[in-house]
Amino acid sequence: MYQDRRHSFAARVSTALVAALLFGMVTILAGCASTPGAGSSAKFEIGLIGDQHYDAESEARFPNIMAALNRAELSFVVHVGDIGSPPYNSCKNETYDKRREEFNASRHPLIYTPGDNEWTDCHQGGVPDSLERLAKVREVFFQDEQSLGKRKIALIRQSNDARHAEYRENVRWTQGGVLFVTVHNVGSNNNLARTAEMDVEYAKRNAVNIEWLRQAFQHARQSGSKGIMILTQANPYFEAGWPARRRGSLGIAPPNAKRPSGHVEFVNALAREVLAYDKPVAYVHGDTHYFRVDKPLIVDNKKGGNRGTVLEHFTRVELFGYPEAHWVRATVDPDSAHVFSFTPEMVRENYNDHGKK
Repeated sequence: MYQDRRHSFAARVSTALVAALLFGMVTILAGCASTPGAGSSAKFEIGLIGDQHYDAESEARFPNIMAALNRAELSFVVHVGDIGSPPYNSCKNETYDKRREEFNASRHPLIYTPGDNEWTDCHQGGVPDSLERLAKVREVFFQDEQSLGKRKIALIRQSNDARHAEYRENVRWTQGGVLFVTVHNVGSNNNLARTAEMDVEYAKRNAVNIEWLRQAFQHARQSGSKGIMILTQANPYFEAGWPARRRGSLGIAPPNAKRPSGHVEFVNALAREVLAYDKPVAYVHGDTHYFRVDKPLIVDNKKGGNRGTVLEHFTRVELFGYPEAHWVRATVDPDSAHVFSFTPEMVRENYNDHGKK
Protein backbone atom coordinates (compact mmCIF):
# COMPACT_ATOMS: atom_id res chain seq x y z
CA MET A 1 0.00 0.00 0.00
CA TYR A 2 2.88 2.35 0.85
CA GLN A 3 4.44 1.46 -2.49
CA ASP A 4 1.19 2.32 -4.33
CA ARG A 5 0.98 5.75 -2.66
CA ARG A 6 4.61 6.43 -3.48
CA HIS A 7 4.12 5.53 -7.14
CA SER A 8 0.94 7.61 -7.25
CA PHE A 9 2.75 10.62 -5.78
CA ALA A 10 5.65 10.21 -8.19
CA ALA A 11 3.24 10.05 -11.10
CA ARG A 12 1.54 13.25 -10.00
CA VAL A 13 4.90 15.03 -9.61
CA SER A 14 6.02 13.80 -13.04
CA THR A 15 2.79 15.01 -14.64
CA ALA A 16 3.12 18.40 -12.96
CA LEU A 17 6.71 18.78 -14.11
CA VAL A 18 5.80 17.93 -17.69
CA ALA A 19 2.93 20.41 -17.59
CA ALA A 20 5.19 23.12 -16.17
CA LEU A 21 7.81 22.50 -18.82
CA LEU A 22 5.22 22.61 -21.58
CA PHE A 23 3.76 25.83 -20.19
CA GLY A 24 7.24 27.35 -20.02
CA MET A 25 7.92 26.42 -23.64
CA VAL A 26 4.63 27.96 -24.76
CA THR A 27 5.43 31.13 -22.82
CA ILE A 28 8.89 31.41 -24.38
CA LEU A 29 7.52 30.83 -27.86
CA ALA A 30 4.82 33.42 -27.33
CA GLY A 31 7.44 35.89 -26.19
CA CYS A 32 9.55 35.25 -29.29
CA ALA A 33 6.61 35.96 -31.55
CA SER A 34 5.88 39.38 -30.11
CA THR A 35 7.57 42.73 -30.42
CA PRO A 36 9.94 43.07 -27.41
CA GLY A 37 8.49 45.45 -24.85
CA ALA A 38 5.56 46.49 -27.04
CA GLY A 39 3.04 46.16 -24.23
CA SER A 40 5.32 47.12 -21.36
CA SER A 41 5.60 50.57 -19.83
CA ALA A 42 9.15 50.03 -18.53
CA LYS A 43 11.83 52.61 -19.35
CA PHE A 44 14.02 51.77 -22.35
CA GLU A 45 16.74 53.35 -24.50
CA ILE A 46 17.32 53.69 -28.23
CA GLY A 47 20.21 54.82 -30.46
CA LEU A 48 19.93 57.57 -33.09
CA ILE A 49 22.38 58.18 -35.96
CA GLY A 50 22.61 59.72 -39.43
CA ASP A 51 24.64 61.68 -42.01
CA GLN A 52 27.77 59.53 -42.17
CA HIS A 53 30.08 57.98 -44.83
CA TYR A 54 30.79 61.32 -46.54
CA ASP A 55 34.39 60.49 -47.44
CA ALA A 56 37.00 57.82 -46.81
CA GLU A 57 37.76 59.06 -43.28
CA SER A 58 34.06 59.22 -42.42
CA GLU A 59 33.58 55.71 -43.76
CA ALA A 60 36.46 54.46 -41.61
CA ARG A 61 34.86 56.00 -38.52
CA PHE A 62 31.42 54.44 -38.99
CA PRO A 63 32.36 51.01 -37.59
CA ASN A 64 33.32 52.76 -34.34
CA ILE A 65 29.78 54.18 -34.10
CA MET A 66 28.29 50.75 -34.72
CA ALA A 67 30.59 49.14 -32.17
CA ALA A 68 29.52 51.70 -29.56
CA LEU A 69 25.85 51.08 -30.36
CA ASN A 70 26.36 47.31 -30.16
CA ARG A 71 27.93 47.65 -26.71
CA ALA A 72 24.96 49.62 -25.42
CA GLU A 73 21.76 47.99 -24.19
CA LEU A 74 19.23 49.42 -26.64
CA SER A 75 15.77 48.41 -27.78
CA PHE A 76 16.52 49.52 -31.35
CA VAL A 77 18.55 51.95 -33.50
CA VAL A 78 17.25 54.44 -36.09
CA HIS A 79 19.33 55.85 -38.96
CA VAL A 80 17.77 59.05 -40.33
CA GLY A 81 19.44 58.95 -43.73
CA ASP A 82 22.42 60.15 -45.77
CA ILE A 83 24.56 57.06 -46.21
CA GLY A 84 27.30 58.92 -48.08
CA SER A 85 27.73 61.93 -50.35
CA PRO A 86 26.96 61.96 -54.11
CA PRO A 87 30.48 62.87 -55.31
CA TYR A 88 31.92 60.14 -53.09
CA ASN A 89 29.70 57.08 -53.18
CA SER A 90 26.10 57.49 -52.06
CA CYS A 91 24.34 56.81 -55.39
CA LYS A 92 25.99 53.51 -56.28
CA ASN A 93 24.32 50.10 -56.17
CA GLU A 94 27.31 48.68 -54.35
CA THR A 95 26.98 51.39 -51.68
CA TYR A 96 23.32 50.53 -51.09
CA ASP A 97 24.24 46.86 -50.74
CA LYS A 98 27.14 47.58 -48.40
CA ARG A 99 25.07 49.83 -46.14
CA ARG A 100 22.32 47.24 -45.92
CA GLU A 101 24.97 44.69 -44.93
CA GLU A 102 26.32 47.07 -42.26
CA PHE A 103 22.82 47.77 -40.93
CA ASN A 104 21.99 44.06 -40.81
CA ALA A 105 25.15 43.46 -38.75
CA SER A 106 23.66 45.61 -35.97
CA ARG A 107 23.11 43.68 -32.73
CA HIS A 108 19.91 45.65 -32.31
CA PRO A 109 16.95 46.09 -34.66
CA LEU A 110 17.78 48.95 -37.04
CA ILE A 111 15.23 51.13 -38.82
CA TYR A 112 16.38 53.34 -41.70
CA THR A 113 14.69 56.24 -43.49
CA PRO A 114 16.26 57.68 -46.67
CA GLY A 115 18.16 60.95 -47.00
CA ASP A 116 18.58 63.28 -49.96
CA ASN A 117 22.09 62.03 -50.71
CA GLU A 118 20.74 58.59 -51.55
CA TRP A 119 18.61 59.80 -54.47
CA THR A 120 17.56 63.48 -54.60
CA ASP A 121 21.12 64.80 -54.97
CA CYS A 122 22.49 62.09 -57.24
CA HIS A 123 22.63 64.56 -60.15
CA GLN A 124 25.50 66.20 -58.25
CA GLY A 125 27.45 62.99 -58.66
CA GLY A 126 26.67 62.62 -62.36
CA VAL A 127 23.61 60.35 -61.96
CA PRO A 128 20.75 62.34 -63.50
CA ASP A 129 17.84 59.95 -62.91
CA SER A 130 16.93 60.57 -59.27
CA LEU A 131 13.67 58.65 -59.53
CA GLU A 132 15.44 55.50 -60.73
CA ARG A 133 17.74 55.80 -57.71
CA LEU A 134 14.77 56.25 -55.38
CA ALA A 135 13.19 53.07 -56.75
CA LYS A 136 16.48 51.23 -56.14
CA VAL A 137 16.73 52.49 -52.54
CA ARG A 138 13.23 51.19 -51.88
CA GLU A 139 14.08 47.84 -53.45
CA VAL A 140 17.26 47.33 -51.42
CA PHE A 141 16.31 48.58 -47.96
CA PHE A 142 12.59 47.88 -47.57
CA GLN A 143 12.08 44.31 -48.68
CA ASP A 144 9.77 42.91 -46.00
CA GLU A 145 7.68 43.86 -42.97
CA GLN A 146 10.55 43.88 -40.48
CA SER A 147 13.43 46.07 -39.42
CA LEU A 148 17.01 45.48 -40.41
CA GLY A 149 19.53 44.17 -37.87
CA LYS A 150 20.36 40.74 -36.42
CA ARG A 151 17.31 40.96 -34.19
CA LYS A 152 14.16 42.07 -35.97
CA ILE A 153 11.05 43.95 -34.93
CA ALA A 154 7.81 44.05 -36.87
CA LEU A 155 6.93 47.28 -38.69
CA ILE A 156 3.68 48.62 -40.11
CA ARG A 157 4.35 50.12 -43.55
CA GLN A 158 2.31 52.77 -45.28
CA SER A 159 2.52 50.55 -48.36
CA ASN A 160 0.01 48.21 -46.69
CA ASP A 161 -2.50 50.71 -48.05
CA ALA A 162 -2.78 49.77 -51.74
CA ARG A 163 -3.12 53.45 -52.67
CA HIS A 164 0.43 54.05 -51.43
CA ALA A 165 2.10 50.77 -52.34
CA GLU A 166 5.38 52.41 -53.41
CA TYR A 167 5.96 54.18 -50.08
CA ARG A 168 7.47 51.24 -48.23
CA GLU A 169 9.93 53.49 -46.39
CA ASN A 170 7.24 55.12 -44.21
CA VAL A 171 6.77 52.89 -41.16
CA ARG A 172 5.50 52.93 -37.60
CA TRP A 173 5.85 50.68 -34.58
CA THR A 174 5.09 50.76 -30.86
CA GLN A 175 7.42 50.14 -27.95
CA GLY A 176 6.44 50.48 -24.31
CA GLY A 177 3.21 52.26 -25.14
CA VAL A 178 5.04 54.91 -27.19
CA LEU A 179 4.53 55.35 -30.95
CA PHE A 180 7.47 55.72 -33.37
CA VAL A 181 6.98 56.80 -36.98
CA THR A 182 9.33 57.51 -39.89
CA VAL A 183 8.43 60.03 -42.61
CA HIS A 184 10.30 60.37 -45.91
CA ASN A 185 11.11 64.08 -45.92
CA VAL A 186 14.57 64.89 -47.31
CA GLY A 187 16.98 67.79 -47.55
CA SER A 188 17.65 69.82 -50.69
CA ASN A 189 14.23 71.45 -50.22
CA ASN A 190 12.53 68.04 -50.17
CA ASN A 191 13.14 67.68 -53.96
CA LEU A 192 11.02 70.74 -54.80
CA ALA A 193 11.91 73.51 -57.29
CA ARG A 194 14.63 71.71 -59.25
CA THR A 195 12.82 70.31 -62.30
CA ALA A 196 9.18 69.91 -63.31
CA GLU A 197 9.50 66.13 -62.99
CA MET A 198 10.89 66.41 -59.46
CA ASP A 199 8.11 68.84 -58.50
CA VAL A 200 5.57 66.17 -59.42
CA GLU A 201 7.42 63.63 -57.27
CA TYR A 202 7.55 66.10 -54.37
CA ALA A 203 3.84 66.95 -54.53
CA LYS A 204 2.78 63.32 -54.45
CA ARG A 205 5.16 62.26 -51.67
CA ASN A 206 4.40 65.35 -49.60
CA ALA A 207 0.66 64.62 -49.69
CA VAL A 208 1.29 60.98 -48.76
CA ASN A 209 3.62 62.03 -45.92
CA ILE A 210 1.02 64.40 -44.47
CA GLU A 211 -1.60 61.65 -44.61
CA TRP A 212 0.83 59.27 -42.85
CA LEU A 213 1.50 61.91 -40.19
CA ARG A 214 -2.22 62.42 -39.52
CA GLN A 215 -2.79 58.68 -39.32
CA ALA A 216 0.04 58.37 -36.79
CA PHE A 217 -1.49 60.98 -34.48
CA GLN A 218 -4.93 59.41 -34.88
CA HIS A 219 -3.48 56.00 -34.00
CA ALA A 220 -1.70 57.50 -30.98
CA ARG A 221 -4.92 59.01 -29.67
CA GLN A 222 -6.97 55.87 -30.23
CA SER A 223 -4.39 53.53 -28.72
CA GLY A 224 -3.58 55.76 -25.74
CA SER A 225 0.09 56.17 -26.64
CA LYS A 226 2.16 57.95 -24.01
CA GLY A 227 3.94 59.99 -26.70
CA ILE A 228 5.11 60.07 -30.31
CA MET A 229 8.60 60.18 -31.82
CA ILE A 230 8.77 61.25 -35.49
CA LEU A 231 11.99 60.43 -37.33
CA THR A 232 12.94 61.92 -40.69
CA GLN A 233 16.00 63.17 -42.56
CA ALA A 234 15.30 66.78 -43.41
CA ASN A 235 15.72 69.84 -41.28
CA PRO A 236 12.34 71.51 -42.02
CA TYR A 237 13.57 74.95 -40.93
CA PHE A 238 10.98 75.63 -38.25
CA GLU A 239 12.39 79.16 -37.94
CA ALA A 240 10.94 80.12 -41.33
CA GLY A 241 7.46 79.95 -39.82
CA TRP A 242 8.22 82.01 -36.74
CA PRO A 243 6.52 85.39 -36.26
CA ALA A 244 8.60 88.21 -37.75
CA ARG A 245 9.47 89.81 -34.43
CA ARG A 246 10.89 86.59 -32.97
CA ARG A 247 12.92 85.96 -36.13
CA GLY A 248 14.19 89.55 -36.11
CA SER A 249 15.27 89.43 -32.47
CA LEU A 250 17.55 86.51 -33.33
CA GLY A 251 18.75 87.89 -36.66
CA ILE A 252 17.08 85.13 -38.67
CA ALA A 253 16.38 86.09 -42.29
CA PRO A 254 12.79 85.89 -43.56
CA PRO A 255 11.82 83.06 -45.92
CA ASN A 256 13.00 83.35 -49.52
CA ALA A 257 9.90 84.43 -51.44
CA LYS A 258 11.52 83.54 -54.78
CA ARG A 259 11.95 79.86 -53.90
CA PRO A 260 8.96 77.87 -52.59
CA SER A 261 9.60 75.83 -49.48
CA GLY A 262 9.41 72.06 -49.69
CA HIS A 263 8.66 71.85 -45.97
CA VAL A 264 6.12 74.53 -45.06
CA GLU A 265 3.00 72.46 -45.79
CA PHE A 266 4.29 69.55 -43.73
CA VAL A 267 5.31 71.80 -40.82
CA ASN A 268 1.88 73.46 -40.84
CA ALA A 269 0.22 70.03 -40.75
CA LEU A 270 2.58 68.97 -37.96
CA ALA A 271 1.75 72.07 -35.91
CA ARG A 272 -1.98 71.36 -36.20
CA GLU A 273 -1.52 67.77 -35.04
CA VAL A 274 0.74 68.73 -32.14
CA LEU A 275 -1.75 71.38 -31.00
CA ALA A 276 -4.50 68.74 -30.92
CA TYR A 277 -2.34 66.21 -29.06
CA ASP A 278 -1.57 66.91 -25.41
CA LYS A 279 1.25 64.41 -24.89
CA PRO A 280 4.99 64.69 -25.62
CA VAL A 281 6.12 64.74 -29.25
CA ALA A 282 9.79 64.33 -30.25
CA TYR A 283 10.92 65.24 -33.77
CA VAL A 284 14.29 63.70 -34.73
CA HIS A 285 16.18 64.66 -37.90
CA GLY A 286 19.61 65.07 -39.47
CA ASP A 287 20.48 66.98 -42.64
CA THR A 288 22.28 70.11 -41.39
CA HIS A 289 24.84 68.31 -39.21
CA TYR A 290 24.46 70.32 -36.01
CA PHE A 291 23.62 68.52 -32.77
CA ARG A 292 20.93 70.32 -30.79
CA VAL A 293 17.89 69.72 -28.60
CA ASP A 294 15.37 72.58 -28.61
CA LYS A 295 11.72 73.60 -28.86
CA PRO A 296 11.37 75.34 -32.23
CA LEU A 297 7.67 74.82 -32.97
CA ILE A 298 6.14 78.26 -32.40
CA VAL A 299 2.57 79.19 -33.27
CA ASP A 300 1.39 82.69 -34.05
CA ASN A 301 -1.52 83.42 -31.72
CA LYS A 302 -2.91 86.17 -29.53
CA LYS A 303 -1.52 84.66 -26.34
CA GLY A 304 2.06 85.21 -27.48
CA GLY A 305 1.47 88.60 -29.05
CA ASN A 306 3.67 89.30 -32.06
CA ARG A 307 6.30 86.79 -30.86
CA GLY A 308 4.02 83.75 -30.91
CA THR A 309 4.13 80.96 -28.34
CA VAL A 310 6.27 77.84 -28.04
CA LEU A 311 4.52 74.47 -28.03
CA GLU A 312 6.12 73.17 -24.85
CA HIS A 313 5.33 69.49 -25.38
CA PHE A 314 7.21 69.41 -28.71
CA THR A 315 10.98 68.77 -28.77
CA ARG A 316 13.27 68.77 -31.79
CA VAL A 317 16.51 66.77 -31.82
CA GLU A 318 19.06 67.19 -34.59
CA LEU A 319 21.64 64.41 -34.66
CA PHE A 320 25.38 64.51 -35.17
CA GLY A 321 26.50 64.41 -38.81
CA TYR A 322 29.71 64.56 -40.82
CA PRO A 323 32.43 65.48 -39.94
CA GLU A 324 31.38 64.45 -36.41
CA ALA A 325 30.87 60.70 -35.97
CA HIS A 326 28.91 60.17 -32.76
CA TRP A 327 25.41 59.06 -31.75
CA VAL A 328 22.54 60.17 -29.56
CA ARG A 329 20.94 58.06 -26.84
CA ALA A 330 17.22 58.60 -26.33
CA THR A 331 15.79 57.45 -23.01
CA VAL A 332 12.08 56.72 -23.23
CA ASP A 333 10.21 56.60 -19.93
CA PRO A 334 6.47 56.12 -20.52
CA ASP A 335 5.77 56.92 -16.86
CA SER A 336 7.58 60.27 -17.00
CA ALA A 337 5.68 63.48 -17.72
CA HIS A 338 8.22 64.30 -20.46
CA VAL A 339 8.60 60.70 -21.79
CA PHE A 340 11.72 61.55 -23.87
CA SER A 341 15.22 62.66 -22.84
CA PHE A 342 18.38 62.77 -24.96
CA THR A 343 22.09 62.32 -24.28
CA PRO A 344 24.94 62.91 -26.77
CA GLU A 345 27.19 59.85 -26.84
CA MET A 346 30.70 60.77 -27.92
CA VAL A 347 32.64 57.96 -29.57
CA ARG A 348 36.16 58.36 -28.21
CA GLU A 349 37.82 56.72 -31.22
CA ASN A 350 36.19 59.35 -33.46
CA TYR A 351 37.30 62.49 -31.62
CA ASN A 352 38.68 65.15 -33.96
CA ASP A 353 42.34 65.97 -33.38
CA HIS A 354 41.73 69.77 -33.48
CA GLY A 355 44.89 70.30 -35.54
CA LYS A 356 47.12 68.34 -33.17
CA LYS A 357 49.92 66.29 -34.70
